[in-house]
Order: sequence, then structure tokens, then C-alpha cells
Amino acid sequence: MNDRLSAQIEREVLGWPGVSKETGGGGPGRHGFWVPPATIYRFGRRRLGHVHHNEDGLADFSFPKEVREELIRSGRALPHPAFPDSRTDASYHVRSTEDVLGAVDLFRINYERAVARDARHAARTNPAATQKEAT
Repeated sequence: MNDRLSAQIEREVLGWPGVSKETGGGGPGRHGFWVPPATIYRFGRRRLGHVHHNEDGLADFSFPKEVREELIRSGRALPHPAFPDSRTDASYHVRSTEDVLGAVDLFRINYERAVARDARHAARTNPAATQKEAT
């Protein structure tokens, strides 16, 4: 993916509260293939997805099985090229400016899931504080 497209995705995703990035250097992957370097986006410890730094222009994500199936069925995502039979891994091609919004939408799905998960966890661990916030 070219730097301009990566920067557009980064500008949007890093604008969400609590999101950080790290760079993965690439190297040997599962099943003996080479993984290109990538920028990984996180909310806390949870991965939202990553964008590869190569000519393929792929952004990769993990979703719950039902979410992944619906995204693929609706054409919003593709099976991961290296793991087409995965029940959770999905990809999205970012080859032009028009593709950026689709990738950002997939990052947003995982971001909203992560935020909701943290809120549920906070409610379980400190119900009194959550109840005060609601009033």
C-alpha cells in the first residue's frame, strides 16, 4: 500500500480515543510464508487490525465468526489470502483513495467492539462507578 493511502487510514484511526499504533517488522509467518511489515492499530491491548507495507495493499482483521461471514457475504471484506479457510481472519484491498473508507469502516467495527468490551468489563469490576456515570 502506498504511503498516501496508509497515511489517510492512520489519520482517521489514530483520531479515535485510546487507539495506538506499532510497527511490525515482518518475517516468517504461520505455515512458512513471509509476512510483510505492517502498521498494527490497537485499542489498549486489543488489536483492531493492521495495514501491510507492500504492493498488495492489504489491511487485515480478525472478527468473530458471524461478523466475518456477514462482511464477506456482503462484499465488505475478503477471505484472508493466506488463510482463506479461517473462521475469523478477513482482509480488505486498499488500492485507491476510494478504498480507504471501506478499510476505516472495518477498523471502526473492531474499535466499537473493543470499546464496548471495556465498558462491560468496567461495569463488572466496578458497578458502583458505572451506576454513578449513568446518573
